[in-house]
Amino acid sequence: MEEFLPALLLLSGAAVVIAAVYGASWVLRVTQETLRCEPFLSGMAPSEHAVSRFHVRWYPITMIFLAFDMEMVFMYPWTLVVRAVGVSAVVEMFAFLLVLLAGVVYAWREGALRWT
Repeated sequence: MEEFLPALLLLSGAAVVIAAVYGASWVLRVTQETLRCEPFLSGMAPSEHAVSRFHVRWYPITMIFLAFDMEMVFMYPWTLVVRAVGVSAVVEMFAFLLVLLAGVVYAWREGALRWT
């Protein structure tokens, strides 16, 4: 049972902190009434549901954004090791960029970037 003591102490400490935060929010509450304006849309009255559906043309744009986001996720560590690895790292990164470029060219040809 001694090997579980640190985990139990951590769990009980977290429970005490959570209970203290809930207690402080209950004690320091200014009013009991509900808010008239919600935080959705920066306090303006919502004109649609917060989980409304998006038009289908946003999804290809999202996929292109994620492709370039993943490019940056892989490119940053690459810049840290490119000198140590050498020419093979440069070739691999340009192959990766060519695959991404092929995806963007395909999306462009299919009209994913056209809004009309």
